[in-house]
Amino acid sequence: MSLDTVTDIATSGIGFTLPILVAASGELVSERAGVLNLSLEAMMLTGAFAGVLGTVSTGSPVIGTVTAVVAALIFGALQAIWSIRLRADQIVVGIASNALALGATTYGARLLLSDGKGHSVTGFDPLKIPLLHDIPVIGPALFGQTALGYLCIAVVAVLAVTFSRRTKLGLIIDAIGEDAVAADRTGLPVRAVRYGCVLLAAFAAGLGGAQLALSEVHSFSDNMTGGIGYLAVVAVIAGRWRALGVIWASVFFGLAQALQFALPALGVDVPFALLVMLPYVIAIIAVSGLVGNSRSPRDLTVAFARTS
Repeated sequence: MSLDTVTDIATSGIGFTLPILVAASGELVSERAGVLNLSLEAMMLTGAFAGVLGTVSTGSPVIGTVTAVVAALIFGALQAIWSIRLRADQIVVGIASNALALGATTYGARLLLSDGKGHSVTGFDPLKIPLLHDIPVIGPALFGQTALGYLCIAVVAVLAVTFSRRTKLGLIIDAIGEDAVAADRTGLPVRAVRYGCVLLAAFAAGLGGAQLALSEVHSFSDNMTGGIGYLAVVAVIAGRWRALGVIWASVFFGLAQALQFALPALGVDVPFALLVMLPYVIAIIAVSGLVGNSRSPRDLTVAFARTS
């Protein structure tokens, strides 16, 4: 295998990684606070659709990105109301949200993008960082991203630092995720923190959807996320609810997706259906305990109710 081939696989892998990673980084904060967002898939898909629609309508991918984030935040607000205020089952809410988003974006694409303008949009172009881009293999992969790609990387770094277990915010979130009732008795605003964390996850998912649609694909197609939101949730579990672990898990899943296209190009005779399954098979292995035992936040998916 030549160096150019390895570079191409690495570049493609990072391209697949970024939407997973930025969404997973937001989801990590939410799960540490006790709220599981299976609706991450819905937020990303809605963000991708709204990003393309906003770009088509205005001609600006920047406005398209803002539109993507706003659309994802709307879904996030609904998730928060159902899961936190109404105390609905978080898993059921997530599954229902994903079905709703799939139907709504498919219909919206037929209705609003039927003239074909939305199927090929002017998105973000790569911005090569001088010198760093010339580093073999990792240079083109990491330092040839679009402006939105660099923003996603920056958001991941900010979330990892700001909500570290060594910061006050990180400790508050962990306390609420471990025992919300006890945290409430100490005066911590449990519901407000959980609302904020879910909206933060939605913001990150919207960026991930915009990155996929406006930086990688430059178009929208039905169900274009294709399970990326679920992979982001799995990355949090496989990463053992730690920022560094989530980063490695996301990179692993991104590279697995890149192999879907790299292996046939290399002449490896593997059924395409098996290649499509590869990231999800790896995800199942990752959460099955074969990569080490881990414990989720104790109150994850547990609805909070103030006791007298």
